[in-house]
Amino acid sequence: MYNLTRRLLFLIAPERVHHFVMGCLKIAYTLPFTRTILKSRFIVSHPALQKTMWGITFPNQVGLAAGFDKDAKYTDVLSSLGFGFVEIGTVTPLPQPGNPKPRLFRLPKDKALINRMGFNNHGAAAAAARLRKRKEKIIIGGNIGKNKITENENAIADYEASFRDLYQVVDYFVVNVSSPNTPGLRALQDKEPLMKLLNSLQVLNRQLGSGKPILLKIAPDLTDSQLDDIIDIVRQTGIQGIVATNTTIDRSYLRTPKQKVEAIGAGGLSGQPLRQRATQVISYIHQKSGGSIPIMAVGGIFTAEDAMEKLNAGASFVQLYTGFIYEGPAIASDICKGIIANK
Repeated sequence: MYNLTRRLLFLIAPERVHHFVMGCLKIAYTLPFTRTILKSRFIVSHPALQKTMWGITFPNQVGLAAGFDKDAKYTDVLSSLGFGFVEIGTVTPLPQPGNPKPRLFRLPKDKALINRMGFNNHGAAAAAARLRKRKEKIIIGGNIGKNKITENENAIADYEASFRDLYQVVDYFVVNVSSPNTPGLRALQDKEPLMKLLNSLQVLNRQLGSGKPILLKIAPDLTDSQLDDIIDIVRQTGIQGIVATNTTIDRSYLRTPKQKVEAIGAGGLSGQPLRQRATQVISYIHQKSGGSIPIMAVGGIFTAEDAMEKLNAGASFVQLYTGFIYEGPAIASDICKGIIANK
C-alpha cells in the first residue's frame, strides 16, 4: 500500500511533501479516534525492546534521527508511530532560513537523499517552547549546532546558548560538528577545537543541574586515525557517547546517473549507500574502545536486518531518517518486531 502512496508523494517536491504529510498526521493525532488507531497500529511494546542507558529507560531502541523534526513540531505524532525516542534539530541559538531552495533531492534508484538544508530552524528557544507543550512523554534528544554567521572561533558560545535553552526540555544532547552543509563546521571535528567545545559543554552541564548525557555526532568520512582521536576525545571529556554517522560527501557507487548527481550539486548523502560505511565506523569504534562507548547508529537503516547489523556491530540504538521516507510509517514498528524476533 505504501509503495503506491510513495509513488504519488514522490511526484511532489521533497520539502513540500514533508510538510504536507506531517501536517496531515498532526491533524489526525488531534482526533481521539484516529490517534487511538495510530497508536494501536504502530506502537510495539515488549520487555525485550526496552533499553536503559544513562539512567534513561527507552521503550525501544528505534529512534528518529535529527533533521526530520528540526523544530520539535511533530514529537507527539512521531511518538504514536512507534519511535522510542525522537532527536530534534539541528537547532541553532538564532533562527535561520538555511540554504536556498531547492536543497533536498531524492535518488530513488539508490534509496537515498541528498540534502544541503543548512540548519534551517526557528531557533533553540522556539523549539524549547514547543517541547514544553508536548502531550506525549517520548524521550527527546536535542541536536545542537552553530549559526552559519558565527565564526568557528566563537562557536562555543552558540552551542552553549542552545544547550541552556533546551536543558530543561530534552533528555540528552547531541553535538553536531559533522554536517557538510554549514561552511567550516567540520573543522570543529579536529582534536583541539573539539576538546575545547566538549569540555566547555561539560562545565555548563554541571552548572545547570545533575547533568544530561552528551553525545557527539561524527561524519562517516573520517579516517581511522581521526576516529582514534574521537575515541580519545570522548574518554578525556567524559561525554556519554557517539552518534555514528552523519551524511557523507562521498558519491561513490551510486546507481543514479553521474550527470544527475552532478547537477544536484553539493550536499550530504544519506540512505542505503551509507549503510556499509556507517556499520564500519560503528564496528571500528566499538572494537577500538573495547565496547566502552555507547553508540547510536544512523545510516542506511531500512529493515530489521539493517538494524540488527548495526546492533551486532556494537550500537546500542538505531536511528532512522531516509528509511522512514522510503519505507513509510510502519518502519519503526516493523524494526521493533524484528528485534524481538532476534532476541
